[in-house]
Amino acid sequence: MSEPKPAILIVDDNEDMVRVLIKIISRKIKADVRGATSGTEALELARQSRPDLVITDVRMPDMDGLDLLESLKQLDETIAVIVITGYGTVESAVKALKNGAYDYFQKPFDNDRLVHIVKMCLEHSRLREENRRLQNRLKEEAVSYGIVGSSPKIKQVLDLLARIAPSDVTVLIRGESGTGKELAARALHAMSKRASRQLVTVNCPALPEQILESELFGYTKGAFTGANKEKKGLFLAAHRSSILLDEIGDIPVSIQTKLLRVLQEKEIRVLGSTTNTPVDVRVIASTNQDLEEKIKKGLFREDLFYRLNVVTVSMPSLREIPEDIPVIANFFLKKYSAKYDRGTMTFSRDAVKYLMSCKWPGNVRQLENTVKRAVLLADSQEIRATDMPPIDPRDATLQEHGMPCFENLPYKEAKSRLLSFFTKQYLSRALEKTGGNVTAAAALVGLERQALQRILRRYGIKSAEFRKSTNKNA
Repeated sequence: MSEPKPAILIVDDNEDMVRVLIKIISRKIKADVRGATSGTEALELARQSRPDLVITDVRMPDMDGLDLLESLKQLDETIAVIVITGYGTVESAVKALKNGAYDYFQKPFDNDRLVHIVKMCLEHSRLREENRRLQNRLKEEAVSYGIVGSSPKIKQVLDLLARIAPSDVTVLIRGESGTGKELAARALHAMSKRASRQLVTVNCPALPEQILESELFGYTKGAFTGANKEKKGLFLAAHRSSILLDEIGDIPVSIQTKLLRVLQEKEIRVLGSTTNTPVDVRVIASTNQDLEEKIKKGLFREDLFYRLNVVTVSMPSLREIPEDIPVIANFFLKKYSAKYDRGTMTFSRDAVKYLMSCKWPGNVRQLENTVKRAVLLADSQEIRATDMPPIDPRDATLQEHGMPCFENLPYKEAKSRLLSFFTKQYLSRALEKTGGNVTAAAALVGLERQALQRILRRYGIKSAEFRKSTNKNA
């Protein structure tokens, strides 16, 4: 299927000039060329069918070329404009360039120069439109990976990802835990020229130094005791693709040196080999650490940092984008209600208010787990605040299923708080299911009624509140 021909509109109050220009351009360029003999007529034609290019004279009685240029740009800024000027109106042509005209040519004009300018202008417009479509498609791809929101900071992230994705530039993604650094990396790869090949992800902190080195670079048979066969490293597996070095701040200095060689020379040395192997890999790194501080302490190579930090993508915390919390929460609500076949679910007003009031120390990951849990456990299609787990601002992260992490607390305190969290959630859910009926709840959880009442009093859980909630929503 051939591409549609570009549309060109010639504007001059001299009908003979319009006919001449149409003839010259049509002979050399495959385009739909039309004419108008006044600025007013031209503007009306532009409103009806947007031309790709307007070639206009400056001096016309009803609306001069500069006024037409301004009106066209207000109508559609993507319409390109070339101005025709006489010797005495070059100043007007310069003014037109400042106001957005692509170029100008003087009367009497050279036919070949005119055609050359028109061709260049149409190609420029085509590339700009193609780039605009690509930018929009790339941003849609990013959203499909879970990077959602309309705050200025999120828009900046999406715009930056869209601009750098087509290149092979090394990218460092920075941000707190749970801000979506891996999502950004996956979106970046999906929008790149390497998207047809799988992104290779390396969880740097999860592997001991010796294993990490062999995983990254591979080894030959007999390279060390136990190396009974050749192993292909992850850099070779990522050849012509991208590799994500997740939490690169935890890589040992000895491996940092070898990683620097990869970035500088675009080659690796397999363990046990005496030769280097070239690799074509785009490196994406992520970290939640202060690498500059690690450099000062001698824990991270400064030259490696500058090799990685070619372009930095900073993922904002939820504290920085509170206006996006409802948007992100609804994104996850739609995702998990479909995944778990819960139909169309919504948040109640008090649930949204609750989500907005939380500190979210675990950021987007914590919000996602909270919404997922609510989708699984909610009794109705409307998720209420009571369907959410209490968020303790002292807890820095959430584990996979929304359970608070108390790893920084002493054992006894962590155990006490974890037991309290479980008991409150477990018994609250039982009371919700029984409408606040303690006897029925006791039978449901396998306790004597009096034993359940003692536990409820100890943790301050009032069965009456669940009866009120049930009656109110009945």
